[in-house]
Amino acid sequence: MIKLTRLNNSTVYVNPDLIKSLEETPDTIISLINGDHYLVREKAEEVIDKIVAYRVRIMHLANQWPDAGSTV
Repeated sequence: MIKLTRLNNSTVYVNPDLIKSLEETPDTIISLINGDHYLVREKAEEVIDKIVAYRVRIMHLANQWPDAGSTV
């Protein structure tokens, strides 16, 4: 999950695997594949950076498992 800030300054956590599109109008609108939309304070580029960091963290953690890389 990535942590984002709604326009009213509340926090929302979004699963980046469900993001369909990002749009700046000038607020950033996140559209999910299930049809939900979120307006957030972060710029689209910041959201993308958070997604990349999330994926890097997941890959790093996956490589930490003792049997990572072994085949079944």
